[in-house]
Parts: sequence; C-alpha cells; structure tokens
Amino acid sequence: MPKEIEIEFKNMLSAEEFSRLLQAFHLDEGDFTLQHNDYFDTPLFSLKAQHAALRIREKEGKCKLTLKQPGAFGLIETHQNIRPDEAEAIRNGRGISGGEVQNALAGLNIDMSQLKMLGRLSTKRAEILYRDGRLAFDHSFYGTKEDYELEYEAPEAIEGEKTFLDLLNRFGIPKRPTDNKIKRLMNELSHL
Repeated sequence: MPKEIEIEFKNMLSAEEFSRLLQAFHLDEGDFTLQHNDYFDTPLFSLKAQHAALRIREKEGKCKLTLKQPGAFGLIETHQNIRPDEAEAIRNGRGISGGEVQNALAGLNIDMSQLKMLGRLSTKRAEILYRDGRLAFDHSFYGTKEDYELEYEAPEAIEGEKTFLDLLNRFGIPKRPTDNKIKRLMNELSHL
C-alpha cells in the first residue's frame, strides 16, 4: 500500500519504565529487530517548513522510502520499497528514481536534486498487537544519545488516545511531551 494514514501516540520512557513494560508484556532481546532510519531534507529545510519528513528505513536487509506529511487526521505516509543500491544512491545525493514518493515530493515542490542526508537514527524495536492497534517498544541510538519510547498506532484517534493514556496510567508512567525521531536526531546533531 503506497499511502496510508498514520494515527499514533508516543511517550518517552525512562530506562526503568522501559524495562518494566518489557517484563509486563513478556518481551526479551530476541523480540527486537534493528532498524536504521536515514533522514533527508534540502539545505533550506523545505520539507521541515511543510511539516513533512523523508526517511529511508532499512530493516532485515530491506529498504523502504517513506514521506510523512500532515493530513486532516494524523499523518499521511507515502511508502515505496526500494533496493539497497537505490537507497545508497539517495544517501549519496543521486536522487530518487521515480515512484510514489517522488510524485508526492513533486507535489510539495521539493527539488529532489537538493535532498541531502541529515543523519541516522538506529532503533531496536519490538512490536505487539494491543487492543485494536499495535504497540512499539523503541530503544533508539543517535549521535551520542540513546532514548526509550513507547508508540501506539491506532485505527482511530479518540479511542486510540484513550487506550494509550489508560496504558500509561496502568503502569504509573506520566504523559510526557515527545518529539518525533527526526526532531530528536536534529536536536542532538545541533549539539555535536
């Protein structure tokens, strides 16, 4: 599916809270997969100015190019599977060779020849089905930093938020403002 609406709720966790959740949901190291997220924008941050983000996610030898942009109810994600050599070409500034993402970028008036890799954020992720959605337990590494995050992807916003807040409350975890991964990466890189 090249386009989908993403409705998700996020919360940063302490290492202790993360560990507690893993125990409660019976997750261990074997349940995690490693993924690398490479983020892109133009030198003038044309995507950021439109509240959009472009990334390549590499996981288990497969690469997916994703453009996230604001929608009426959550984010609109445009996906495109790409080969590892195409991912490397994009990382090296040789552009995107067609497809749904290129078309969506053109619709945002993004000059694809100007796209540059901003940085990489790597995440160990475990996912489980939870109620009507999917919980993701993320341990991320970028620059000199690491953090822990819980994400809940829901089919609907109102019930999804209620389910997520109930889960946090059940485990005594306070609701915290949580920047998305690209913003956390960019904040870290600005301090290096």
